[in-house]
Amino acid sequence: MNTAEQLVPVLAAGGPGLARGLRLAEARLAEVADAHGEVLADYAGGTLKAGGKRLRPLLVFLCAGRTDPDERVVAAAAAVELLHMATLVHDDVLDRASLRRGYPTVFATAGRDAAIATGDLLFSRAFAELAATGSAPAVQALSAASTALARGELMQRDDAWSPAVTAARYRERCALKTGSLFAASSRLGAELGGRGSAHADALATFGDRIGVAFQILDDVLDVSGPVEETGKHRGTDLLDGTVTLPLIVARERDSELRELDLRTAATTPREAEALCDRIAASGALEQSRGEALEIVASAKRDLAEIDLESWQREALDLVADGVVARYA
Repeated sequence: MNTAEQLVPVLAAGGPGLARGLRLAEARLAEVADAHGEVLADYAGGTLKAGGKRLRPLLVFLCAGRTDPDERVVAAAAAVELLHMATLVHDDVLDRASLRRGYPTVFATAGRDAAIATGDLLFSRAFAELAATGSAPAVQALSAASTALARGELMQRDDAWSPAVTAARYRERCALKTGSLFAASSRLGAELGGRGSAHADALATFGDRIGVAFQILDDVLDVSGPVEETGKHRGTDLLDGTVTLPLIVARERDSELRELDLRTAATTPREAEALCDRIAASGALEQSRGEALEIVASAKRDLAEIDLESWQREALDLVADGVVARYA
């Protein structure tokens, strides 16, 4: 199921207010991309136009719980997407990635310096958008998420090609690199929607779990593909040394995989695809997917205990289901 198909029931549950909020956020993203010179506008605009699921802005709007979101909520939705895009552009530099969502990266088309400058622009504008809301707690929430993202990236670099990475350490990295911004998006919506800190805490926990499940399934897709779904070649994580749950589980199940030197086991795309086939044959993909499904189920059970409007709960349930559906 593609992203557009997944969004149809969510938009139906959220009603015209949600659709309007997403349109306003998209327009604001385009304005930010175009406002800082022709060269950066080209790179930033291309990055944003490459699309994406816009799950983080969606969480902002749904957790705000307003049928007609105000300017502060729109600014927060734009801010979380800008921060997300900034991290992707910088990740492409670190990984020397040529493709992102099936499109050439800024790094591939314009080089390292241009990519770093583009990521820096997107990052700075994220905080400018949020600062304009006048909400100190909102800025603090996004700042905490950006710190977590940096910590997660450093952890991933430290763990590159390491056979010592445990499933627990992997989950911690997922929470830092992905769960933190999902949690911040949910918290920002609740805070700016005026529901109070306890409500924001509960929704942030929901967002964190959905983000971790999203990352696990993304790592499963890196092994299973296809490129039409992931926008990158199968086994990209293996080539850049990122140790993910499917690999960890496969090495536990397959003694021959356990003996491999991870740094030399996959140095070409063809070798990476062959190793992906070995991982899949071990049953590791099913186990990893099962863990993600249980995390989503747990998040939905806890969501049922939060005081929400019926349309809001339905839409958030559908977002959680969409995280799983993207694997199908």
